[in-house]
Amino acid sequence: MTEQPGPISSAPDGHASSQVCVIIPAAGSGTRLGESIPKAFVDLHGRTILERCVDQVLDLDARVVVVVPADLVGRARFLLPPQVGVVAGGAHRSTSVRAGLAAAGDAGIILVHDAARPLTPVSVFCRVIDAIRSGHRAVIPGIPVADTLKHVEQIDAGLAQVTTTVDRDLLRAIQTPQGFTREALVAAHADDEGLATDDAGLAERIGIPVCVVDGHPMAMKITTPWDLRVIRQILNSGEVVT
Repeated sequence: MTEQPGPISSAPDGHASSQVCVIIPAAGSGTRLGESIPKAFVDLHGRTILERCVDQVLDLDARVVVVVPADLVGRARFLLPPQVGVVAGGAHRSTSVRAGLAAAGDAGIILVHDAARPLTPVSVFCRVIDAIRSGHRAVIPGIPVADTLKHVEQIDAGLAQVTTTVDRDLLRAIQTPQGFTREALVAAHADDEGLATDDAGLAERIGIPVCVVDGHPMAMKITTPWDLRVIRQILNSGEVVT
């Protein structure tokens, strides 16, 4: 299973994509995975999930900043290449993203990427970056939804009633990296009141248009033990997309 990434293009003014920074929040505990250590530091075939995630972005001409729990900063710096920035995160994702932003230098394009998506192909990063360079302020990757989806109303414990069937052709399952102009991401995180499950949700809430490019099935997120088992089987098979 292969997909060749497109060229990592230069910015319109001729400068290289060093104007891009990839922030990888990895400060979460990952309790749903059922491991005794933070999810990003769980072993994945002899390397941590975090190392494999960083491997996927090193071919980009971009600054990489990893955000980890304060007590694991030293461990992360030991595991990762010296050119990767490592900073301490906070209790919430938004706090960690802001910590990454503070270490992003003068990058005008910021990508926020889940450490728990260690097999995301480089081609997905390139699509997001190219869409930002074409003039969009916020861009996210997504894939079509395969399952039939229904809106339900809870009527009892373990029992719900269908109220309507959703048109899945209008839906996308959203992945990362999520890309923004620096100004858009700073504005989105200026007020983190309320609920948002991703950075794009914060942007949407303040009226920033969010565009969707094609994602990839390999960008699946490790959340549960089942997800981890699937990723390990993919690595065993050698069907990793770069």
